[in-house]
Amino acid sequence: MKELARTIMQGIALALGGPRDLFEGERAGDPFWIFRVIGYPPINISNHDPDTNGLEIGCGAHTDYGLLTLVNQDPDIAALQVKTKDGKWIWVQPIQGTFVVNIGDMLMIWTNGLYQSTLHRVLNNNSKYRVSVPFFYEPNFETRVEPLNFLKDTSTDGGKGFAPVVYGDHVINKVLNNFG
Repeated sequence: MKELARTIMQGIALALGGPRDLFEGERAGDPFWIFRVIGYPPINISNHDPDTNGLEIGCGAHTDYGLLTLVNQDPDIAALQVKTKDGKWIWVQPIQGTFVVNIGDMLMIWTNGLYQSTLHRVLNNNSKYRVSVPFFYEPNFETRVEPLNFLKDTSTDGGKGFAPVVYGDHVINKVLNNFG
């Protein structure tokens, strides 16, 4: 999974016009990575949220903290939704033999907003217990993340720019606020 994520990051680096190893070395040469096993119980009929058309939320709307998240979906269970630019939630339909790739907060900062962090949520749209095993590929833990020099003039936020953040501080703050 680490090598797959590294290969995707090399493709992103080239697409940005940078060198293939742009995200290696001090940025993500010694990446912090996480495999999580997440269980989503069957839908509880008595617990409906009107915003989800009656489906129980397994994991509320959020963006991922790092660079990339890779998820191999069950081929016949749609459970992941992403929010479109016009504010609608759409299902991510599983495609056999593929991974869903979510862009995280740190990639959004490094690309100065050119690549947006994916707002998503999980709804167990099935009567069976579902297990998800996402792989989170992150920068080096102590890395200072700020827009790349050659992308500083490409701001998508009206010129406000993104404040620098140390990845480890960012992830600790997110976890403490989400699970505290």
